[in-house]
Amino acid sequence: MAVVKPFRGLRPPRAIASDLACLPYDVMNTSEAAMMAKGKECSLLHITRSEIDLPPDTDTHSPEVYNKSVENFRKWQKNGWLVPDDKPHFYIYAQTMNGRTQYGIVGCASVDDYLNGIIKKHELTRPDKEQDRMAHVRVNNANIEPVFFTYPAVKELDDIVNQIVTEEKPEYDFVAEDGFGHQFWVVKKPDTNKLIERLFAKKVPFTYVADGHHRTAAAALVGKEKRENNLAHNGSEEYNFFLAVHFPDNQLNIIDYNRTVKDLNGLTPQDLIHRLEKGFLIVDKGTKTYKPDKLHNFSMYLDGRWYSLTAKEGTYNDSDPIGVLDVTILTNQVLSPILDIQDLRRSKRVDFIGGIRGLKELKKRVDNGDMKVAFALFPVSMLQLITIADSGNIMPPKSTWFEPKLRSGLVIHLLS
Repeated sequence: MAVVKPFRGLRPPRAIASDLACLPYDVMNTSEAAMMAKGKECSLLHITRSEIDLPPDTDTHSPEVYNKSVENFRKWQKNGWLVPDDKPHFYIYAQTMNGRTQYGIVGCASVDDYLNGIIKKHELTRPDKEQDRMAHVRVNNANIEPVFFTYPAVKELDDIVNQIVTEEKPEYDFVAEDGFGHQFWVVKKPDTNKLIERLFAKKVPFTYVADGHHRTAAAALVGKEKRENNLAHNGSEEYNFFLAVHFPDNQLNIIDYNRTVKDLNGLTPQDLIHRLEKGFLIVDKGTKTYKPDKLHNFSMYLDGRWYSLTAKEGTYNDSDPIGVLDVTILTNQVLSPILDIQDLRRSKRVDFIGGIRGLKELKKRVDNGDMKVAFALFPVSMLQLITIADSGNIMPPKSTWFEPKLRSGLVIHLLS
């Protein structure tokens, strides 16, 4: 069963929470981070993307960047921009997007659960990205940013969360610049904290990484590293746990994660359509934007026109949890055999665009000449994600996009 425990959080004062909180480090580049932090002296981006405080040509993985992160982290604490709670708590974090709110329980997940498969994943990680985040955790001796987990919904946990958010005033309550709402409660009653911990241990057999596989791996591996280097290790140390927000699975929606390709592998647009006819029923939708409306239906934007592509029966296996995914169908029938993209993780000819940007972003990339063709996919379901994780399989790269993203900085977990 899952271990999820309260912890003594490091948090911003209420007055600066909205300015300090920021998007995760990996959804922006350096210039975008600098723009987001502009006019916000206390933004956490000075810690998570500390290269914005260094010369423009600084290597983002250089020692100078990690050292600057530590320097800023210490400064934020000295300035009173991050203040420790006096005792361990769980926290409730609510996010509102387009009128829909999801409620997560913020607590510490267990390094052992990650190593033993109680925490299940559905994506592979890249060693270089793991090493970068491990370095960031090591130098700061903290989980600065949370990871995004889900778990099979438990009514008793839902009831606790509903009572707190109904009866108590949130510690933080703001709308970010992207229009998404964020509310945050501290679970103050000791008995309630103990009950939440017991319910996870009794009712939740597994938790699942929804978003943040690299941060999860980095946090767990640093914890493992610290225990191996501590001759007096006893299992109770804070480094045995890492920061996660746990959302019930029935509150989450996955949105589409789309693909654009730089060239047609020597084909003309007409050649590409002809090749696609073997595996797809194709309908020319003209210049009006077309969005996929069901599984195995795709949208393609090519040469100024939108097309509906529906995979023909017999070209995929509905009994195969990976083969049935639309990302797999697109790769196996289009990207690999026709456009000669053999490694989605490393190819420079393909780019991935989260559905939060809308299909207009696909059209823009093709119309401005950056890309030659774009494909929009129907979103993966939560059931598909959990089924694949339970089976021990791994999804193809860039299969899921969760929105809204967690705001980093509302609470931080210190490793000692």
